[in-house]
Amino acid sequence: RSLSGLPVAADANLALGKKVFAENCAACHGDNGKGNREIGSPDLTDQIWLYGPARDTIVEGLTNGRGAVMPAWAPRLDDTTLKALAVYVHTLGGGQK
Repeated sequence: RSLSGLPVAADANLALGKKVFAENCAACHGDNGKGNREIGSPDLTDQIWLYGPARDTIVEGLTNGRGAVMPAWAPRLDDTTLKALAVYVHTLGGGQK
């Protein structure tokens, strides 16, 4: 186990997801995932999720994009990176019940 209490592999995936979020998602969703209403990017930390908070739904949205506004990341990120990003987004709080 790592210092965070997660298995080392899970901790590494979470770190990768956080890095990818900072590099690709924070420009619209903010460093803390709170979103930006002015440009239509939702808050990822609250319980109001238009498409639902399930991890599979998050992966699908990251893979295919949303509403011709959020880009599809599948052409740019491999499956492992997409899953790590989905795990990180889920941990922002909005995806957790």
